[in-house]
Amino acid sequence: QLQLVESGGGLVQPGGSLRLSCAVSGSPFGYYVIGWFRQGPGKEREGVSCISSHDQRTVYADSVKDRFTISRDNARNTVYLQMNSLKPEDTAVYYCNLHWFYNDYWGQGTQVTVSS
Repeated sequence: QLQLVESGGGLVQPGGSLRLSCAVSGSPFGYYVIGWFRQGPGKEREGVSCISSHDQRTVYADSVKDRFTISRDNARNTVYLQMNSLKPEDTAVYYCNLHWFYNDYWGQGTQVTVSS
């Protein structure tokens, strides 16, 4: 059974940076996609960024392009989301998601609050 554990959230001022981590226990094989979703107060959950297992292709939501960077450390089985130039509208619970063989696996979420 795959498990995802996020860390790295917190309170940051506008313009600041945070790096989220998602540690994956278990070893998915074959093709899969892993990435980040977020859910802000009173909003629906939305996709932020993802990266594929084979070709490392990345996708970003328009709202975070040029500010956020997703990356992987295969040796550590960990995915990162580097978030720069944070804005108050980035405030949300951030969830790690792994899509593998038609199943979705979710972490418990980590709170990111951008406020002065």
